[in-house]
Amino acid sequence: MERKKPNKIKKLFSRIFTMICIVVFSYSLYELSGIGLDYYYNRQVLAEAQEIYNNGIEQKSASDDQSVRKQFLELQEINEDIIGWIQINDTKINYPILQAENNTYYLDRNYKREQSRAGSIFADYRNYLTEENKNFILYGHRMKDETMFNQLTKYLDEDFFDTHSTIHFDTLYHSYDAIVFSAYYTTTDFDYIQTDFDTEEEFQSLVDEMKNRSVYATDVSVQEDDTILTLSTCDYTLDPDEGRFVVHAKLVDRDK
Repeated sequence: MERKKPNKIKKLFSRIFTMICIVVFSYSLYELSGIGLDYYYNRQVLAEAQEIYNNGIEQKSASDDQSVRKQFLELQEINEDIIGWIQINDTKINYPILQAENNTYYLDRNYKREQSRAGSIFADYRNYLTEENKNFILYGHRMKDETMFNQLTKYLDEDFFDTHSTIHFDTLYHSYDAIVFSAYYTTTDFDYIQTDFDTEEEFQSLVDEMKNRSVYATDVSVQEDDTILTLSTCDYTLDPDEGRFVVHAKLVDRDK
């Protein structure tokens, strides 16, 4: 009888181990299902916003600098924090731009202010549509389903960099072509999100550093009186916490 005890103990441990595996598997499946559903819902919500925006574009935009343009009227009825739109051809980047009183609110909320892993594309709270900006900054997550700012890294491909140099950037009041002049990996140690400059020389110095860091050189001229658009997303290449991938572009007013 004594010899059978080890077998009983082994069977007991085997059953416990099996139960643990089942619980872990079930929980993992639940979590993955939740993530998958969240990704799906996020794409559906953004598709609704794209339809509203595109329908508005078909109407004549307001010419008054103080009037909100037609493509944003219905969107602003949904959320007055919507201040613009960004689109990059041959990517999934085709999204509304939000802005709050801080740089955290839309990290985990969609344009309807609903909780969302993907968050929103949002502007730095220090930027203003109605005032001069030297560096207008947009942030977005790098989602695994290739949404939000995930596909910014396409600019690491030289052919894509050369053939997709124009980013479409619309605000409530103006339309811009943003001409890409730099793309690179960095960390937050480099203050590429600086918005206030004491002198024009200080701004030009930052622009020169942005150009020097770029994976590819361009002949885009950025002068002291220009405004740049900065697109920023998290990246783990240089650092798991402070790593970033950044794209910079010069704004050219399409309304003029």
